[in-house]
Amino acid sequence: MHFWTIITQVSLPASLAVRMGVMWTGALTHLVLLLSFRAEAVIVESNPAVDNGGFIQTRLDQIVSLSCSAASAGGEGELQWFRNGMLVDLKEGNYISQSLLCVSPVTREDNGAIFRCQLKNNAALNGSVQLEVTYAPDLSGKEEQSVEEKSTLTLSCDSRANPPVTMVWSRDGQVLDLSEGHFTATNDGVTARLSVHSVKRELHQGEYTCTATSPVEPKKTKNFQVTVTDKTIKFPRDPMIAGIVVIACTVVLAVLARWEKIVKCCK
Repeated sequence: MHFWTIITQVSLPASLAVRMGVMWTGALTHLVLLLSFRAEAVIVESNPAVDNGGFIQTRLDQIVSLSCSAASAGGEGELQWFRNGMLVDLKEGNYISQSLLCVSPVTREDNGAIFRCQLKNNAALNGSVQLEVTYAPDLSGKEEQSVEEKSTLTLSCDSRANPPVTMVWSRDGQVLDLSEGHFTATNDGVTARLSVHSVKRELHQGEYTCTATSPVEPKKTKNFQVTVTDKTIKFPRDPMIAGIVVIACTVVLAVLARWEKIVKCCK
């Protein structure tokens, strides 16, 4: 006796791969459909969530949790994480179909970092997020500085911040007029510097403050107590050493010459 099964239409989702085979068992012929899942997307989610601009907004020392899953992977998709293109080492089991990644604590170096998750056997299926870290300059405390008259004074403050900050210098509570006292102020986004090349006690001694003003962070300051001392007279070391050597040699030669005369007189 023969049994026939007629399939008129089969509708399958795009995430299914279909393999057909014929099985012969005696008088029975079976049409076998072997179905296997394949991933059609890699989804990355985060806490905090991604904003409308595609960034994860966070702050210094906070924690960011990332989750990656391979949709319709059927538990067979192996995932990989990359940070700025560098492969992240994952613990055993934290890469099959779903993978979790934790950034803790968030640092300055994480600002702008791109985290990408992809299928190991199909890099075209991937998802990524980018961190936007808000932080202020590292400013606090008071620093003592002593400088001689007519020498160079340089004060430095950390200015690394996101978003960038405005740095203002003051002396004894008054905002500095840089033209008075011949001050020069620079800020390269990493370090803010205040310098003067010929220090005078009446113009430059006092307490200095650098103040960082941010649109999103509280003001931060650092103080410097600058004391101007009298200029000391410094002799060139190399000529002095040469002079001492010459004098020593002259004395030795004089003693030797005198000794020869004494020896001759005693004979």
